[in-house]
Amino acid sequence: MTRSDVIILGGGLIGLALAAALDSSGLTCVVVDPVDPESWRDARFDGRTSAVSSSSRRMLDTVGVGALFPEQGCPIRTIRVADGLKPGSLAFEAPQGDDEPLGWMHENRHLREALRARAEAGANIDLRWKSRAAEVDRGEHGATVRLEDGSELSAPLLAVAEGRNSPSREAAGIRIARWQYDHAAIVSILRHEGAHEHIAWEIFYPTGPFALLPMTDDAGGHRSAIVWSVQRDDAAGFCALSDAQFAAEAEAAMGGFLGKVELLAPRSTYPLGFHHAARITDRRLALVGDSAHAIHPIAGQGLNLGFRDAAALAQVLVEGARLGLDPGDRQLLDRYQGWRGLDTLMVAAATDSLTRLYGVPGKLPSTVRRFGMALTARIGPLKDRLMNEARGTSGDLPLLLRGLPI
Repeated sequence: MTRSDVIILGGGLIGLALAAALDSSGLTCVVVDPVDPESWRDARFDGRTSAVSSSSRRMLDTVGVGALFPEQGCPIRTIRVADGLKPGSLAFEAPQGDDEPLGWMHENRHLREALRARAEAGANIDLRWKSRAAEVDRGEHGATVRLEDGSELSAPLLAVAEGRNSPSREAAGIRIARWQYDHAAIVSILRHEGAHEHIAWEIFYPTGPFALLPMTDDAGGHRSAIVWSVQRDDAAGFCALSDAQFAAEAEAAMGGFLGKVELLAPRSTYPLGFHHAARITDRRLALVGDSAHAIHPIAGQGLNLGFRDAAALAQVLVEGARLGLDPGDRQLLDRYQGWRGLDTLMVAAATDSLTRLYGVPGKLPSTVRRFGMALTARIGPLKDRLMNEARGTSGDLPLLLRGLPI
């Protein structure tokens, strides 16, 4: 029987971030995941990228992940929101004198590599790759997990970071609100003639938003990632286009403002959906990341919500340990539920509303949206609030997201 303070089911980006946060404060954990991490080392770049908010980046730097990035990522200095290609875009940028970027664009493979390296270096982290839970028992006094190889783990708390289709969430009987959008996302990487100038674009069309996200230039020139939400029935057609044909469609969607475009990475597509757990805790159990919530990528906040979960849970557990409390104590879980439950619900509701608002076709809705953007640009406090949401610096921030150790 291997004993620790926390058993983390799931060794993805959020599970490993939580492990690093706990390790930094001296709590022990075992990470269980069926994946073979060696498959990550030689994986070719598949076009998948993530926007890491400035607060999430502070957390990664504070727990020692930032120093391990193979590439430091591309800073996002400005976010522009536009209703199609019509004039009147809304721009968000840091105030004068504030040099911290709004966020950073990272290739997912680099995020995984850095988080894995940090976990392997953690003195208090026990990594159980290529392992799967065969049996889980959450009793009054602790949780026990028996792995398929017969080994057993014991801890006061089970942290679940298994992703959208979490079997542990289902086994706990936690209900979720769930629906599918009539959209599929197409992701890839583009090369373009003009410099992106560290600007992230969100261009809204009635058929779905087109996100253009700056990436670090390479030897071949300028690059940007795209997340293109199209009607679900049209996704197969977009993927069937040749690279040159798809690049021409993307260039048209961009209005040609970055010049000639070519495709650099294979296209991948996935359906878009929403789910939100009715609660994120149960007896000896806490949900983090996509196990608890999944939102439309319209604002690029899905991964950052998961990092906020990890930072909050780690702080609750560390502060509880200093008071002599069991990591699975109901008081601590209630604090985590109260801290994260409302924030994730509000962000989820906001992204869902934006998706529906900008999906209404017609000249009148477009005129109303552009009037709203113009008004927002003139109302300083409102614009600042929206920018702080994008940076992940609004609300009651955990210490790690402020760049402070727990």
